[in-house]
Amino acid sequence: MRRDEPRVDPVDRLTVPEAAELLGVTQSAVRKRVQRGTIPWDKDEEGRLYVYLDPSETSFQTDEDKSRETSSGRSRDELLEVYREQVEFLRRELERKDTIIVSLTQRLPELEAAPEPRNASGALTQAVDTPAEPEQRRSWLYRFFFGP
Repeated sequence: MRRDEPRVDPVDRLTVPEAAELLGVTQSAVRKRVQRGTIPWDKDEEGRLYVYLDPSETSFQTDEDKSRETSSGRSRDELLEVYREQVEFLRRELERKDTIIVSLTQRLPELEAAPEPRNASGALTQAVDTPAEPEQRRSWLYRFFFGP
């Protein structure tokens, strides 16, 4: 949309870097919009490229940008809000898991099995409250060679 005639509506004539900064996009994105014809533009005698933007539009969007936004179903602000909620959820999960880890580490000494009592020779001793197993009756041959 080359504009050689003077503009009647209130718009600002901006250089490509100025327009890119105002729109929050790169200079190549502004040049691509010029190439596609989605933004009004012209060139001066020296070949510098100028674009025209309405100063009341702080977030200037072309029809193509709006259709892309509606086709995805969410605007940039909505996506940012979703991401913020996800980050907050993940923070809470990390805190919850840290709490679980701390409580388990504090209980670790309780969970370790107490060593079984041993006598001086290193053999296991039976607890006092446990009834002793009845002695097995050994054969006469065993008693003859090894004693009662």
